[in-house]
Amino acid sequence: MPALPPEQHPHTQIETIYEDHHSWLQGWLRQRLGNTSDAADLAQDTFLRLLASRRRELVDDPRALLRYIARGLVIDLWRRREVERAYLQSIAHLPEAQIPSEETRHLIIDSLLRIEAMLAGMPELTRQVFAMAQFDGLGHQLIADHLGISLSTVRRHLRKALIACIMAG
Repeated sequence: MPALPPEQHPHTQIETIYEDHHSWLQGWLRQRLGNTSDAADLAQDTFLRLLASRRRELVDDPRALLRYIARGLVIDLWRRREVERAYLQSIAHLPEAQIPSEETRHLIIDSLLRIEAMLAGMPELTRQVFAMAQFDGLGHQLIADHLGISLSTVRRHLRKALIACIMAG
């Protein structure tokens, strides 16, 4: 396989995209986030994702691709902050001696985000059955009665959910 000319080398292409579009991307992110620091971080993360991705071929519309990647990173940031906020609210009433360390809180929040992603990847009925069993503590027959489905359907969806849990772990 012949070597690519230097101007077509993937790293050279990304370097050119970076030089041509980094400040634009950072401004685009700053408008959405209202925060220069987060915008700078996500702009860098966007280019890291681009560099790590398989999209190393010449990009026809670099700004569209950068917006697509950055939009996903913004959603991830907002989701993480919402999970952090909810978690911090849930531990706010604890006595100081029982409040987890910063490192432990970080690990817990990461775990909560993985659980959230796993649940979001489940079909709606599977998610409902799993939530009713795990969070509401309902038995299989009560879930079947409540949802108007058969007991075997409840069991099938719980199996799917448990497999998703194992795969996410």
